Amino acid sequence: MKKLLTLLLLFIVGMTGMAQAPVTNTAFKNGEVLKYTLRFSVGPAWMDVGTAEWRVAAGTYNGQSGHKVTVRTMTNSRADRYFVLRDTMVTYVTPKLVPLYFDKKGREGKRYKRDWVKYSYSGGQCHVNSWHRTDKNTPKTCNYNSKTCAYDMVSMMIRARSLDASKWQVGHRESFILADGKHCTKQAFVYRGKQTIKLDGTKTKYRCLVFSYMDTEDGKESELVKFYISDDANHLPVRLDMNFRFGSAKAFLTSATGLRNAQTSKVQ
Repeated sequence: MKKLLTLLLLFIVGMTGMAQAPVTNTAFKNGEVLKYTLRFSVGPAWMDVGTAEWRVAAGTYNGQSGHKVTVRTMTNSRADRYFVLRDTMVTYVTPKLVPLYFDKKGREGKRYKRDWVKYSYSGGQCHVNSWHRTDKNTPKTCNYNSKTCAYDMVSMMIRARSLDASKWQVGHRESFILADGKHCTKQAFVYRGKQTIKLDGTKTKYRCLVFSYMDTEDGKESELVKFYISDDANHLPVRLDMNFRFGSAKAFLTSATGLRNAQTSKVQ
């Protein structure tokens, strides 16, 4: 369940390996609110295990104005009997979607965690200074300097939604550096093409771009999660599907308000 809720936050269109250049925001505006239902299955039975919410507002960090994005994820009372999750993540980015600061606080199971990531830019490089602490353990820090872009989970979603995948061929791969409090790691997504899907329990259908998040373990790469992103200017994360050794998991968009663009990918 922990992996289900964490991977919801990687719900994106794709990333580039280019330097941390400014990007024109075409996908969202301040006031956007997205809500999700999280479900888990062991065998044929499915149950709701929690909710997630995404909010965009105007924000200022260290004197720079831009966007403040808040993501909250929580398990419900039924799921709390097995695993409690209460996470809040806040990211500040410039109007051109360059990340400035990321902060994550929350409870995951019996552990309380805190992470932050600070970004600075000079000499044509991205400089990352991050910090991680669990309960009363000694904090861990990480410093990363490179011409390759780095993003936390939330700023990655923000930037990706304004990228144009219209010319990508099936099998196109995008790599990026993911920064959290403990380290910076290379990740990859693969474009799988287009598909029209219906959200479970509703009559709503979306035309979607489909992506796979790839995981490498012991030198072998496998698809960890499949993402469905609305094929319109909003690039809304609509659904994700995951398969684990002990069951399957899904996340569904249940509400989208304050959108910047018309939902032209919505069939019903």
